[in-house]
Amino acid sequence: MYQFERKDSKERLWQESYPQGDGTELILLKYPLLEQTGMVEHCFTTRLGGVSEGMFSSMNLSFSRGDKKEAVEENFRRLAAALGKETGKFVFTDQTHTVNVRKVTAADAGKGLTRERDYRDVDGLITDEPGLVLSAFFADCVPLYFVDTVHHAIGLSHSGWRGTVRRMGAVTLEAMEKAYGTQPKDVICAIGPSICQDCYEVSEDVAEEFAKEFPGREREILADKGAGKYRLDLWRANALVLKSAGVLPEHIAVTDICTCCNEKLLFSHRASHGKRGNLGAFLTIKENYFG
Repeated sequence: MYQFERKDSKERLWQESYPQGDGTELILLKYPLLEQTGMVEHCFTTRLGGVSEGMFSSMNLSFSRGDKKEAVEENFRRLAAALGKETGKFVFTDQTHTVNVRKVTAADAGKGLTRERDYRDVDGLITDEPGLVLSAFFADCVPLYFVDTVHHAIGLSHSGWRGTVRRMGAVTLEAMEKAYGTQPKDVICAIGPSICQDCYEVSEDVAEEFAKEFPGREREILADKGAGKYRLDLWRANALVLKSAGVLPEHIAVTDICTCCNEKLLFSHRASHGKRGNLGAFLTIKENYFG
């Protein structure tokens, strides 16, 4: 197994290996807490097991950063095979650091991968339809997974600092409640691999936005480094958002893996100075799940 540098956490992500015909291994990260629901299949990808080259090596999942289209398509074929899905079942976000959440159905299957998207500015997806693979993309920002085992619905969202300060986790839960009757106390959540506080320096104006949004909790999420610079804990901030929205603490798995600390195994925008591909977070309701 590959050795990731890990942070303190009660929840350690599992590694699963899928050998490829060219002698490589596709390595996916998974949360025990989500797996234990029995309702979903999910993963967070690594850089390992694809066919992309150079700064995209090797499991790049972005069509928009300059990689060869055929390489990215092959990477998705490998991922789909590992998940036991068809590429036509994936549905993509269109991430622009909003808190817009879209309800998707079978009519959206393939959008972003095998079909053109007919929507824009969507950073979160929700569904209650089995087999549809919610897909979001990352290289330091925070993936948020949501599994409602009572109403059999799921959500997947992208939350950078802008999404976090605007409480993307709470917005996603509100969208699920409106669409499916989801109650936060019934939801199992995971905060996925992303940049840790030690690696994430922000300016004073960003720190001020968080201090305003999280009054009385500033010391939990911000470390003053002096000269107008701060270290921001997106993991803690997103956990606070979920708890304040009504998710039970024991239903929240917080990542123990930083993208920036593990740049050889994960893509990191900050570590690579923007010369990188994209990782992916994926979540689907099992097609044979009946509650």
